[in-house]
Amino acid sequence: MKPRLLDLLRQNNVALVLQDQSWLPHPKDRGNYDLITADFSYIRWLGNRKDIEKLTTTWNATIIDRTADLQTWVDVCEKIQKRGITQYVYANNHYSGFAPATVELFRSLCKARGIETPLNVQLPVETEPTLFDISPH
Repeated sequence: MKPRLLDLLRQNNVALVLQDQSWLPHPKDRGNYDLITADFSYIRWLGNRKDIEKLTTTWNATIIDRTADLQTWVDVCEKIQKRGITQYVYANNHYSGFAPATVELFRSLCKARGIETPLNVQLPVETEPTLFDISPH
């Protein structure tokens, strides 16, 4: 990543994806580069598919403890939040074994630091089925 790429993204309000890949420098290690290139940020915790699939292929429990890694992400996200930038943070099952537990761990680490993490989830509105919604068996 070079400043030229970051400038191009910034000019077009395109967010650089901040992620946990080993080949990509962690945001905390980027020095003076401003990795926020849009009026929002996009964070993905992907994990290592090959390594975790050696341990499990059932995605219903935490397999790898990522508490220390997520604490570092709390630091990164806190800095972004202080800038008033909306953050979209996603976890893949391959990160620790069970994405919902990863999200809850991250939220609990944030809560311990006094950082709010409102969910941006739109639940579908429940409606009564009509005659046209019922399909024959």
